[in-house]
Amino acid sequence: MATSPFACGRLLISIASSTRIFVATSPTDMRKGFDGLQGLVAGTLGQAPLSGHLFLFVNRRRDKLKVLYWDGDGLAIWYRRLEQGTFQMPSIRNDKTAAEINREDLLMLIRGLDYENVHRRKRYKLTDPETAKVEDSVTA
Repeated sequence: MATSPFACGRLLISIASSTRIFVATSPTDMRKGFDGLQGLVAGTLGQAPLSGHLFLFVNRRRDKLKVLYWDGDGLAIWYRRLEQGTFQMPSIRNDKTAAEINREDLLMLIRGLDYENVHRRKRYKLTDPETAKVEDSVTA
């Protein structure tokens, strides 16, 4: 399982390539703690809070961000408050309760970059890593 470390200020965070990142589309009451956010993950986002994936929540003003995740033996919350500016959230259709972003988008979101206007160059993407392992062993 490959990890992708990224620096957020002075904090270094590693995210496994298999980790999915979900963003809640509606504003969240930042007074919510572990149980409240876990309830939003299960109810509103329709995901398993103990899956090991990251779940992002922002307040109405978009100057506060909470990330809920399972770190192997318990839930953890990473909380960030901006002194100036706002977090740019992904554009989402009105009927969706969550969006999924990738690790690079998360880094840009946290660092304040406009990731929706970034021009991405074409790259190869492996669709199913398990299939590739089988095919590699057959051709060897």
